[in-house]
Amino acid sequence: MYEGLKIIAIAPCYNEEVKIGKVVERIQGMNTPVVDEILIVDDGSTDGSAEVVRKLGATVISLDRVIGVGAALRAGFEYAVAKNYDVIVVLAGNNKDEPNEIPDLLCPIVREQAFFVQGSRFLKAGSRGHMPLYRKFATRLHPLLFSMCTGKYVTESTNGFRAFRAVLLRNPHIRLNQAWLDEYELEPYLYYKAITLGYKTSEVACTKIYPPKQIGYTKMKPITGWWSILRPMFLLKTGLRS
Repeated sequence: MYEGLKIIAIAPCYNEEVKIGKVVERIQGMNTPVVDEILIVDDGSTDGSAEVVRKLGATVISLDRVIGVGAALRAGFEYAVAKNYDVIVVLAGNNKDEPNEIPDLLCPIVREQAFFVQGSRFLKAGSRGHMPLYRKFATRLHPLLFSMCTGKYVTESTNGFRAFRAVLLRNPHIRLNQAWLDEYELEPYLYYKAITLGYKTSEVACTKIYPPKQIGYTKMKPITGWWSILRPMFLLKTGLRS
């Protein structure tokens, strides 16, 4: 419980046996403990990811096959709503986020200044470490297009580190159960909907950790993965999807 709010942290993962345990341990070791439950959603991993985090005391939901990060998050969101959590915090399952920055995400929500808070690597105090060059370009282009489509200026729209009030998911105009949201589409879809439905949104500076010269920092495929992130705003803007 944090400032009277029941908080759940959700991290989707797929074959992150080496890293996912560190995510759980870092949340458990936060300087200011604010998370009531850690939920790891295993998207059909074939390694020992689920066993690692279960031994650490995290709650685990295991999908029976690989579907996609969107489907994993959907399962996590459904769990959070069913358990009556007030706020959902989303982190990466590959240990790239800083759990000690979770209170920064929660601050605007606690103060009732925002319903949805996006962590931004591109605000003045943010950090993106050793981000690969092509990702620097892509992660700057997406917010520009996203801002044009939503009518609200944002500096960040692809970073998965965010927090929002769980009641947002009860809005009938937010339809997460659509099959086209199974992969990377769900997160930008939810952010787009939060803005265009009139919810207060804000950004806070955050850190993203990109280990230097390390392969495997992401499982996103450069072309199909980025199209998955781009297409929600165009489909929603044109009315082809809702």
